[in-house]
Amino acid sequence: MIRDFISSFLVAMPAVFIVVDPFGVVPIFLAMTAGEPPEKTRETAKRACLVGCGLLVFFALFGGLVFKVFAVTLSAFRVAGGFLLLVTALDMLRGRMSQTKTSPAEEREGAQKEDIAVVPLAMPLLAGPGSIATVMVLMARGGGIVTAIPVVPSIILTFVASYYTLRAAGLVQRVLGQSGVAILQRLMGLILAALAVQFIAEGSRDLIRFP
Repeated sequence: MIRDFISSFLVAMPAVFIVVDPFGVVPIFLAMTAGEPPEKTRETAKRACLVGCGLLVFFALFGGLVFKVFAVTLSAFRVAGGFLLLVTALDMLRGRMSQTKTSPAEEREGAQKEDIAVVPLAMPLLAGPGSIATVMVLMARGGGIVTAIPVVPSIILTFVASYYTLRAAGLVQRVLGQSGVAILQRLMGLILAALAVQFIAEGSRDLIRFP
């Protein structure tokens, strides 16, 4: 049993980490937190990782049941996540994120940053349709409790690593400066828009296939 547990963990841990891909989120996180003081950047990273971890643990344990109860498919979830990502990408392309640097009120700035931590950082960037599908498949793999138990610790360890990865993004921000971050913000907005369109296209294609 211990051998099976270790074997399942060695499969689940890299699978979850790769699909969450915290290194790929770093440039986007950097562009979206441009101009923030270090403590707020760390708080945003912590909130995003906590929410993302909670989402994946929830879907790992109850995802199959929830999708059946509400008759929601993963394809529909992918389309919804794509639209959320597209809205954020358009704001980044228009430079709207920079409004937080001269926010008229700290409360409004704090509210906006909380939204950024949850959407799109936590979902769909960290805990997106792909990672949700991955943890659900890992939980069902083999159909036994020994193969299912290692999934949750794998998720937790992945998001601990993700937090420290995003926390280090501040070092890059200080190196690039304001001009470099502004350029990166537009570039990441364009990439995010393309990613959002891909999410929507793939989800729509799968929805059309299955009536």
